[in-house]
Amino acid sequence: MLAETKEWFSQAKYDYETAEAMYSSQRHIYTVFMCHLALEKALKGLIAERSKTVPPKIHNLLKLTKLSKAELDEKHREFISILNTAAINTRYPEMLQKAVEKYPRHVAAEYLAKTKEVLLCLQKLLD
Repeated sequence: MLAETKEWFSQAKYDYETAEAMYSSQRHIYTVFMCHLALEKALKGLIAERSKTVPPKIHNLLKLTKLSKAELDEKHREFISILNTAAINTRYPEMLQKAVEKYPRHVAAEYLAKTKEVLLCLQKLLD
């Protein structure tokens, strides 16, 4: 495994753990944001490993999934598609209140669990 790949996955793990911390402190929109960031970094790690190139500086999980050529089942692809739109809602102040309403505790918990599943699948693709 490339050193760059290890670093991407290490950061993805750190971001996932940060998502858990945000959930524990009831910062649910940031839980969702960090889930997005964790998957973004894991996908970039997979791209780096498979293509032996620097991954693009983009945040679109759908494009990153395609570029990574990740073999994911439909439920994981569907979750990535949903999470892809979530990060946009947490980046802009005028959307903050809507994001707070859209991502209550139970949604954040669901996103945490699904993010963990996808991260494990992406990690297995490297083994």
